[in-house]
Amino acid sequence: MNLVVESYQSQNARCPRDGRHILAQFDETSIIVYQAYRPSIGRFAAEHQYFGGEFGLNRMSWIKPNFLWMMYRCGWGKKPDQEVVLAIRLKRWAFDEILRQAVHSSFDSTVYGDPEKWKEAVASSDVRLQWDPDHSPSGEPLARRAIQLGMRGQALAKYAKDWLIEVQDISDFVSEQGQHVSNREMSKLMTPKEAVYPISDIETAKKLGAS
Repeated sequence: MNLVVESYQSQNARCPRDGRHILAQFDETSIIVYQAYRPSIGRFAAEHQYFGGEFGLNRMSWIKPNFLWMMYRCGWGKKPDQEVVLAIRLKRWAFDEILRQAVHSSFDSTVYGDPEKWKEAVASSDVRLQWDPDHSPSGEPLARRAIQLGMRGQALAKYAKDWLIEVQDISDFVSEQGQHVSNREMSKLMTPKEAVYPISDIETAKKLGAS
């Protein structure tokens, strides 16, 4: 598994307690995002290093840069049709492009002014964003907000092949760490090392509403 991990307790000690933050593992050229699928889709992607086969390009597909938000959503890989958890290494410039295109999935008056402008923005973009409560390993909602990004159309088609660097099946790691959570052994829990992702474009950061 090509992820840098650390103890959950160490990471939790330095994470922001509230606000809207993109927590992720990244370097100068790439960023890790997570998805979870049924085995036929997840294993195809890990084996072929792109999304194909039963993967649908005619739907909205959501990515999450925050590992623990993904664990909440997929139940540590135990929810039906989310058994295969993937860590997808994206080109960093592509992730920045996804952020640039993103439009809130619900109306935000501080960003769009009036509902008609928001509807126009939705119609012209293939990317949606949502700020949802982040969650602890055991599933309790936190004051901090985590981002998830949905793609469709051309954005999803580019994500599925062109924007990928690597697709990793981390299901075994997820299962092992999920067992520590079930046993309430937080001192043993390891998670991918994450930090607040810097949004370099000021207008994009303002539009996203990031802290």
